[in-house]
Formats: sequence, C-alpha cells, structure tokens
Amino acid sequence: MKYILNSHAHYDHSGGIAALQKLSGAKVLAGAAGARALSSGKTAPEDPQFGSIDDFPAVANAHAVKEGEVVKLGELSVTAHLTPGHTPGGASWSWKVCDKGQCKNFVFADSLTAVSADNYKFSAHPEIVASLEGSIARIEALPCDVLITAHPGVFDLFERQTRAAKEGVAAYGDGAACRTLAATSRTSLAKRLETEAK
Repeated sequence: MKYILNSHAHYDHSGGIAALQKLSGAKVLAGAAGARALSSGKTAPEDPQFGSIDDFPAVANAHAVKEGEVVKLGELSVTAHLTPGHTPGGASWSWKVCDKGQCKNFVFADSLTAVSADNYKFSAHPEIVASLEGSIARIEALPCDVLITAHPGVFDLFERQTRAAKEGVAAYGDGAACRTLAATSRTSLAKRLETEAK
C-alpha cells in the first residue's frame, strides 16, 4: 500500500497530489473536510481563504481520517491529528523512529496561522477561532523531538540545513519545538483578533 498524507487543501499544499496519485496509485489521506475539498479541487466555502485562493486538480482517491487514526506502512505507524482552523480540514501527523536503541518523536504540523481573504474576519466566526485554538493546543501537547512544518521557514529549516553541515542530524532536533510553534501561533492569533477589533 502507498499513501499520500495531506496537510490541507490549498493549491500550494495539494496542487500536485492528483498527478502524484496517478503516477503512484497511492491512497490520499486527509481530514474529512480536507478530503471533500481534495475531491472537488476547490477550497471549501467555510475556509477563511475562500474566494482568494486558486483551485487545484481534483483528487480521485481521497479518504478521510479520524482524530488519532493510525496509518501503518511496514514498520512505520503514523498517527493523524485533526488540526482545523487555518482550513476546515487541516491535518497534522506524528510518528516515532527508533535507531540503535534511540527513539525520536517526529511531528509534521500543519499551518496554524489565521490567514484569510481580505474581507474575512475571524472575530465573526468564533467556531473557527475555537477550532484553531484547539489545534494549537493539540500540537502543543504532542511528544515532539523533531518538528517539520507545512512551510519550511516556520521552523527555520534552511538555517538548520546549514547548521547540519557541522552538527549533523542534531541540528534538526528541538524538544521544545512544538511548544514554541504553539506559543507563536497563539500570539499571532491574538494579534489578528486585536487588529480586527480596532
């Protein structure tokens, strides 16, 4: 079995999935709202960025995952974490890798930012704010030795690549990374709501 795990159904995160799926025959996994959007090739109407973001090729084989669902591929087990807010169907993923008696917890965290179309106000959608706050808390609570983010700059990936020339793989480790991401995302959301209130 082959899988493609999606973070969220925006063209910059989903635009190539239909082609990859066609080439690989993989099963595409996403949050429920994400799977619906992938199947349509369109951003969901309840998405804060609806109307301001491009469509993408529809995916023919998108399946919804539930919170805590475990996807197994050989010896690897990947756990789905539903993280809506940035989009209705956002999903993050975690897994553990062990080598030579040492284990590390990896987290791929979906976007946790309050980004929207120009005329959208998060303050007018308390249910979206609540879902984003819940997603931030969910990522914050995960065991997290190595963080991978939907946008590489969020976790300074390019800087870490430079450091890795001297430090090796240790450059990518940061036991506080998920908590730091959560704190930054929480502050960003508060600033957005504060700006909207002016």
